[in-house]
Amino acid sequence: MSDRLSPLAGRRALITGASRGIGRSIAVLFAQCGADVMLVARDQERLDSVADEISPSGRECAVFACDVTADDAADSIVAAADQALGGIDILVNNAGGNSFMSSLESMRLSGWDKALRLNLDSVVRLTHAALPLLVASGNASIINVSSVAGVRSAPFMSHYGAAKAALISLTRSLAVETAQQGVRVNALVPGWIETDLTGFLRADENLEGNLLRDVPMARWGRPEEIAEAALFLASDASSFVTGQSLVADGGLTIRP
Repeated sequence: MSDRLSPLAGRRALITGASRGIGRSIAVLFAQCGADVMLVARDQERLDSVADEISPSGRECAVFACDVTADDAADSIVAAADQALGGIDILVNNAGGNSFMSSLESMRLSGWDKALRLNLDSVVRLTHAALPLLVASGNASIINVSSVAGVRSAPFMSHYGAAKAALISLTRSLAVETAQQGVRVNALVPGWIETDLTGFLRADENLEGNLLRDVPMARWGRPEEIAEAALFLASDASSFVTGQSLVADGGLTIRP
């Protein structure tokens, strides 16, 4: 049974995309729940700000500024986490995003390649590099942050939807491969969340209205709500859960 007050006590978590939005909320909550954390993102100043927020928790907090899509990023990140934390028990593959909308016909293929490199390839590379440490943990959890764009149609965002759908497939396959090595692998599937990533959608009142019209709860989700779902997947509360997709979308995907 997990410790309800400190469900991640003694755990070591590596979190990408941790400088803002969902990643920041996950990092802060995990530290509050007893985990030592390594935070990865491109912006050193933002990472330092998150570390300052975590400081009162008394947990170890290391930061590593880099672009997860760089060729040598994965090995460097894992080496830094191992040195700072002495291993990895939890890997949160949260770095990702989408900065444009386009029909496939009009899309520059360089945009497609960039989207898959960020949202899929970087996850594969980092997970591949981290697996030896996760297996050594004996009780590890990988959380791949996908999106509702990966489980329903994503017109004009096919590049993003395809990458996030592939991430869910990767989650299922890897869960089977690692189940007997003490590594659980699950996908976290947020809906429309109020973050910098969705700022361009919220800036257009008509577009925002059309999006929220399909959400039964009729509102944007909060990063803190997704962090709570991640906490469940990271902790022993989900000790018999692997290969699953936990959808937190205000009911969006249950609409016909």
